[in-house]
Amino acid sequence: MSTMMKTTSTTTRTAALRFWQRFGGGAPTTSRTMATASAGKEELVKTTLYELHKEMGGDMVPFAGYELPVLYKGENGGVMKEHLWCREDGKAALFDVSHMGQIRWHGKDRTQFLEKIVVGDIAGLAPGQGCLSLVTNEKGGIIDDTVITNAGDYIYMVVNGATKFGDMEHFKEQMAAFDGEVCMDYLEDSMQLLALQGPGAAKAVAKLLPSTVDLVKMPFMTGQDTTLDGIEGCRVTRCGYTGEDGFEIAMPAEHAVSIASKLLEDPTVNPTGLGARDSLRLEAGLCLYGNDLNEDINPIQGVLGWTMGPPKSRRRLEGGFLGAEHILTPEGKFQKVEKKRVGIMGMKAPAREHTEIYNADGTELIGEVTSGTFSPCLKAPIAMGYVTTPNAKAETEVQLKIRNKMQKAKVTKMPFVPSRYYRVPE
Repeated sequence: MSTMMKTTSTTTRTAALRFWQRFGGGAPTTSRTMATASAGKEELVKTTLYELHKEMGGDMVPFAGYELPVLYKGENGGVMKEHLWCREDGKAALFDVSHMGQIRWHGKDRTQFLEKIVVGDIAGLAPGQGCLSLVTNEKGGIIDDTVITNAGDYIYMVVNGATKFGDMEHFKEQMAAFDGEVCMDYLEDSMQLLALQGPGAAKAVAKLLPSTVDLVKMPFMTGQDTTLDGIEGCRVTRCGYTGEDGFEIAMPAEHAVSIASKLLEDPTVNPTGLGARDSLRLEAGLCLYGNDLNEDINPIQGVLGWTMGPPKSRRRLEGGFLGAEHILTPEGKFQKVEKKRVGIMGMKAPAREHTEIYNADGTELIGEVTSGTFSPCLKAPIAMGYVTTPNAKAETEVQLKIRNKMQKAKVTKMPFVPSRYYRVPE
């Protein structure tokens, strides 16, 4: 058994933070999400792109132990403009997501091990294929959400920045009890990560890829090792967290500035900060760990049961991952839960995290909001939260207590804005 881990302007800022805070940006600091090696006590980490962010007018804020741009100043800057740019046909938004944890799993039993710590069908991933999965604890609660790709000679995993150190402590504990050969290679900050998102993302990144890479035939949730602008050691995965087509692009830290600069030479590509990243993911109905998911929420409550596969699929029938007995019946069906994650619309004012949700006549507390924002595309407030299961059906009327005033709203299906993930033409 191997448990080796490789360790290789004030006014504008205030306005940005107020917008972000008011409209629900950022995971809260909890004992686990900031188990990032005592990040709260240590100096904030700067990504390789820090100076480039400053040059472009990035308004830098603390996030997950790093210093990252919440928005950029300039003609196309600001949360609203950056958000709408990402949704506009022919354009793409460029995010620095180097705070996220990149891990390579090696060893002949790596797949078997991963299927003990995540809920997805990792053995069923073809070479190059990826999936969104969930890391669970012994009670079935969600420790983190992660994208996992079968890279052939290894398995590539990306975990959230605010949870990565806590995740790896959990992985090491599980490795110590695992009777097999597996090695966790944490890439630290030696590899940086960019996300290029939007309808124009494929056209923009294609300019840096070898002519042998055919993006037309590259499905969403697939990835490959490649060169970028002639630079070796890069990886491109067609995925993202905005509801649009897009790519996560990993590259050696020493080449991150040159690759980012090359992408930004394209007039269709706009640098984009954390504020728009949060509003984009919420419009897409996607969860932010620490807000919408935590260790006390299981996949059924989070309406993420699909990550285990369809009814009668192998993972649903076999289980075998931590906490499966608290999530699935012996027949592979979802166990009943007392609350579920829902979308909410119809209120006149944005509802922030922890806003109380009541039944239609306002007499019974039935849940609370976990994320809320003003949708730049819909030009209306939207929110995500948890309500008791009998009230989780779409079109159920509810009331929200916003600033001590009750406001009428309705439970709604998500995403709020239709997703446009890429599909290979038939």
